[in-house]
Amino acid sequence: MGDSQAWTAAPSAAERARSVLAGAWSCGVTAESCREELVGAHTVTEGGAVLLDVPEDSVLVTAAICAPRGEPSAVLEFADVAPVPVRKRIRTRLWMSGWFIPEDGKLAFQATRVVLRQPSGAVVVGLDEFAAAAPDPLATAEARLLTHLADCHPDAVERLTRLVDSDSLHGAVRVQPLAVDRHGLTLRIERARSDGDVRLPFHRPADDVAQLTERMHVLLAQASAASCPRALQRQRTDGDG
Repeated sequence: MGDSQAWTAAPSAAERARSVLAGAWSCGVTAESCREELVGAHTVTEGGAVLLDVPEDSVLVTAAICAPRGEPSAVLEFADVAPVPVRKRIRTRLWMSGWFIPEDGKLAFQATRVVLRQPSGAVVVGLDEFAAAAPDPLATAEARLLTHLADCHPDAVERLTRLVDSDSLHGAVRVQPLAVDRHGLTLRIERARSDGDVRLPFHRPADDVAQLTERMHVLLAQASAASCPRALQRQRTDGDG
């Protein structure tokens, strides 16, 4: 069953791609038929360029030196993994194709193509748009914020379901916070044989954690004023036997 609530006030594809880069701790690198999984080895410049810090004897260094200059010869892959345990934890994948240039003891990646794959499908992000975009201001704090919400405030998550259409909650067995950005909170609704996501937009964007706290309080106040969805009421009754 699909979820009826529309996704509104969401980041652009370029902003989402930059947020994936900002939050990722690891990346997969494929170059000249070799592949390496690197953890904590990349940094990102303000313009979105990726720098890799790898050992001098890495096959990636050899591949960078031997590859034809100016021709795509490497692919970087970043996975955006939900911090809260849910089904299908990989929310987004980011692929960047291009080539490496040895630079000050690191490998600087020159991207020629950026592709963002979301649940709705793959999107090619323009290089200029990618360079000009900024990551979501909550990107680096998202994991901490969502795990705190799920682990310490499950009652708040349950209350927020009052803002979800009852059709989207039909057959729900668990609801978890899946993602948060400056524009809104996304809930993952898991059913016995399917799952879906519902977005709860904020009344205005949040540019830092303090503003996010206020936006969440507004959502919770709206939820407290709403009635409990009939679908969820039926589940509770059935669960009580």
